[in-house]
Amino acid sequence: MRSSIPGLGRVMVFLAAALAPASLAIPEGWEEEGVQYGQLGTDMTLSCPGAHAGSPVQWRRAGATALPEGSAIQQGSLVLPSASLATMGTYSCHSEDGGLLHSVSLRLGHLPGVPFVSCRASDYENFSCSWTSSVETFLPTRYITTYRQDMSLPCLPVCRNKNGHVGLCLQDPSRPGTCTVHRSEFWSSYRLNITEVNPLGFNYRLLDVTMQAIIKPDPPEGLVVEPIPLAPRRLHVSWKYPSSWPKEPHFQLRFRLQYRPIIHRSWSVVETVNLSEVITDAFAGLEHVVQVSAKDFLDAGNWSEWSAEARATPVRDLATTASEETTTDARLESLAEEPSQAPNPEPINRSDPLEKMAVLVSLGIFAFFVLAAVLVITVLIWLRVRKHGKDKTKPNFLVAATHLKALPSESGYR
Repeated sequence: MRSSIPGLGRVMVFLAAALAPASLAIPEGWEEEGVQYGQLGTDMTLSCPGAHAGSPVQWRRAGATALPEGSAIQQGSLVLPSASLATMGTYSCHSEDGGLLHSVSLRLGHLPGVPFVSCRASDYENFSCSWTSSVETFLPTRYITTYRQDMSLPCLPVCRNKNGHVGLCLQDPSRPGTCTVHRSEFWSSYRLNITEVNPLGFNYRLLDVTMQAIIKPDPPEGLVVEPIPLAPRRLHVSWKYPSSWPKEPHFQLRFRLQYRPIIHRSWSVVETVNLSEVITDAFAGLEHVVQVSAKDFLDAGNWSEWSAEARATPVRDLATTASEETTTDARLESLAEEPSQAPNPEPINRSDPLEKMAVLVSLGIFAFFVLAAVLVITVLIWLRVRKHGKDKTKPNFLVAATHLKALPSESGYR
C-alpha cells in the first residue's frame, strides 16, 4: 500500500490557495525508501516487487519466528488483517531458494486531528502562535503555518501594507510547536492556518485573531522593594517596563501590585499607572513579599504573569523600639548593681491583676441580679396588697347601692 501524499499535496495546494492568493511551499510527498505507512485497524497489504508472476514467495518478519496471527499470502503479497501496533516491524519476501527479493518497514498510526492552537502577543509589533496535536498519531508529523492579514479594519495611525499581506508564520527549530508573525499591524486582524501533516493525510485549524484580543505583555522587570526610613508602615516599590514592550508613547502599560506579610496568605492588590508605588499599610518589623504585573493601558488583552518575588522588611517603630531597649537596659543595670538577697520565707503573692478584675466583675454581676430579684419581689408584694384593698371596699359599695335601690319602692308602697 503506497502513501496518498501526491494527491494530498494537490489538495493542500488548493487549500493554501483558498486561504491566500499567493502560492506557498507545500510538501508534495513523504518519500522514505523502504518504508510503508498504514492506518491502525485497517487491513495492510505488503507487495513483493522482485517476485515473478506465479512464482512461490516466502515472507519473513525480522526478529520473529512466525508471521502475525491471521496473516495470509495472496498472489505473492502479504495481507495483514486489522493491523495493530504489534504488527509493525520489518518484513522481507524471499524466493523459493531463500534469496532476498524485497524488504519493507511497516509503520502504522492515525490520521492527524485538528490541532489545538493559541496565539499571544507580548508587544504590538509581533505575535506568536503555539499548537499541540489533538491525536497521538505515532507517525512523523510536519506543520505548515501560514497567515493572511485582513484589512477590513482601518489602519490607525499608520498602515505598513495597505493591500493586506499573506505569508508564512515563521517556525523556529529551537522552539518546536511555535511560529511567529513579525511586524504585525495593531489595527488589523489575522487568519492563521495551522495544518498538521503526516504520511496518511492532514488536518488543519483556522484561527482568527486580533492584536487587541491576544496582547499579553511580559512581566515587568527590575522589581525593587525598599523600606522607608522613619516610616515603620511603609515600603517603596519600583519596577521597569518589560524589555520586549515597544518604546512608543502611544503604547503605555498600567500595573497592579500585590503584597502581603510573609506569614499571611491573603494578598492586598493596588493598581497604578506609575513605575513606583508606596505601600502605606505594611506591618512594621515583618518581612513582606511583593509582585507586579502589567496590562495594556486601554485594558486590551490580558494581564501579564506575575513578576518574580521581591522581599523587604519595614523599619520598626522607633518609639516602641527605644522604649523596649530602655526598659531592658534598666533591668539589666538593676540586676547587675543589686546584690543577691536572701530567700524570703513568706509565700509569694501570685495573684494576677486579671484574676482580680474577673472577681470584681463577677461580684458586680451577682449584686445586680440580687437587686433585680429584690425589686421584683417588692413590686409583686405591692400589687398583691393593692388588690386586697380593692376587694375589701367592693362589698360596702354594693350594700349602699342596694339600699338606694330599695328606697323608691318603699315610698310607693306608702
